[in-house]
Amino acid sequence: MELKDTIEMMNSEDFKERFKAEYYQLKIRFDKLHTMVTKYEAGTLTFEPKCSLELLKKQEAYMWEYIKCLDLRAEIEGIDL
Repeated sequence: MELKDTIEMMNSEDFKERFKAEYYQLKIRFDKLHTMVTKYEAGTLTFEPKCSLELLKKQEAYMWEYIKCLDLRAEIEGIDL
């Protein structure tokens, strides 16, 4: 799934569909950031980031916590991810 695949869901009248779109968008972004952090650590990035590895890892950690919150909320509200 790509971000563009969530457009219809974001515009849905159904809050569960919008919730799923939010979750999928976050997961897509997290996965890309995680790949970048891994490559940064390995020294295999194809570009030189302006921000530090520590800042990117902090962002990654916050995003992971957000994903866990959405997972729990989905379980409580009966939303199938």
